[in-house]
Amino acid sequence: MSDRPLVHDPSIVPCGDTTYVFGTGHGVSQLFTTDMHTWHYGRQCLDTLPRWVYERLPRASMHVWAPDVIYYGGQWHMFYCCSAFGKNTSVIGHAVSPTLNQQSSAYGWKDRGMIVQSVPGRDYWNAIDPNIVVDYDGMPWMTFGSFWGGIKLVRLNYNLDGIAYPEEWYDLAVRHPKAKRMLENAIEAPYIFKHDGYYYLFVSIDYCCRGKESTYRVVVGRSQKVSGPYVDHNNVPMTEGGGLLVAEGDKKEWSAMGHCSVATVGGRDILALHAYDMQTGHSYLLTPQIEWDKDGWPKVVMSSK
Repeated sequence: MSDRPLVHDPSIVPCGDTTYVFGTGHGVSQLFTTDMHTWHYGRQCLDTLPRWVYERLPRASMHVWAPDVIYYGGQWHMFYCCSAFGKNTSVIGHAVSPTLNQQSSAYGWKDRGMIVQSVPGRDYWNAIDPNIVVDYDGMPWMTFGSFWGGIKLVRLNYNLDGIAYPEEWYDLAVRHPKAKRMLENAIEAPYIFKHDGYYYLFVSIDYCCRGKESTYRVVVGRSQKVSGPYVDHNNVPMTEGGGLLVAEGDKKEWSAMGHCSVATVGGRDILALHAYDMQTGHSYLLTPQIEWDKDGWPKVVMSSK
């Protein structure tokens, strides 16, 4: 139990009176709260990885990355990734459960297979950091990506268990459009949130996972189409490096913050992200509120530690 729990890559999900956060960890970590202040640690979500993961990634471990959880079609869907740090040897998998309550006899994540795989030398993109959005017309999409060719979007079928045909792929954002090397394109962790007729694309830029030396921050663009183009408040396309800065470290309490998700909890729009503590370098959960200005752009309201 904690009012500032450790977490990495949080996906925030409201369900009735309880709000859940899923994150990177051994078998996917889970937190839950009923008041948005006191968080409880749940059990890991996955006891084992399905065989297909090891067939594609023989060196895969139970350290599962960046889950995204959505309620759709009468059940909960979890999308997760397995990869090797700094490489695009990656897969995105899919599992379902009838409930998020780990105390329920109905609880349990069942494998639904692979959604997509990236292969070095074949693909100039990286199959990590999935996020599922159902557009205003009811069509499901998956955005994902990290470094390499930036942020991608692909249409899913209505069962959420594979890419829809004919395939529809889009490029949504890059950090440095003139980058010639993968490591120059420091962008990842897309999250699309619907608000007032627009789609808002939140992404994290610069570098995570370096403790106190991290430089992570969150920028956003918006579009009236889920496929883009996404532009910032100055009308600069995110495919040309645009993005309105909404969250970053203050170098006093936090060195950096990023990998966000967004949800409406108790009538308030909440940004969940992890932030690196300036003293310890550990990553903690923050859940600041989003306020929307008169032009429809989000402002993140940070509270003191």
